[in-house]
Amino acid sequence: MENTGLQRQKLELPNQGKKLLLHSCCAPCAGEVMEALIASDIQFTIYFYNPNIHPRKEYDLRKEENIRFANKHNIPFVDADYDVDHWFELAKGMENEPERGSRCTMCFDMRFEKTAEYAAEHGFDVISSSLGISRWKNMEQINDCGLRASSRYPNMEYWTYNWRKKGGSSRMLEISKKENFYMQEYCGCAYSLRDTNRWRMANNREKIELGKYYYGDEQE
Repeated sequence: MENTGLQRQKLELPNQGKKLLLHSCCAPCAGEVMEALIASDIQFTIYFYNPNIHPRKEYDLRKEENIRFANKHNIPFVDADYDVDHWFELAKGMENEPERGSRCTMCFDMRFEKTAEYAAEHGFDVISSSLGISRWKNMEQINDCGLRASSRYPNMEYWTYNWRKKGGSSRMLEISKKENFYMQEYCGCAYSLRDTNRWRMANNREKIELGKYYYGDEQE
């Protein structure tokens, strides 16, 4: 890895874990997490399971960027199912919930349950996620969902490490710009896209354009 000048603490998996399955939501969020894990010589695999991302064009854009970065560093990548119909079924009745509300809890639960299931079936003893590095997310909410999912399997840990600390969030944006990652302005789901477009129109801005790159301080 390049010398970034970032003061890195050598990380260790909790409870002497051996193999980490890292749920990734997108390349911009995962980039710094992956860099930190590689620098710490931690064995890990990327698990991409995000049926919340809408529409399919957006899903494919985010996934392909993540695959590109994983391939660059020879990190194994698991491309899980895009069972979007099931996600919409679970979201029924929560269409108007605010960001960080019960719909987001459902979404994290769904993704982490699948991550934990795959981990248990393939010999991983630790799971975690890149979701928590974003300052737009509630880290406590994410960790609660991860811990709940991992608790279903004996000898599995959810790693609650705070990826934002010690410059992690800033480095996330640096890597995203350096790698020219595709970055969007909304979380991913149809309702997040709807609400972001409502905000933009109320503030005399154009609607979100799929495929357009939105960076750092342009985000709301």
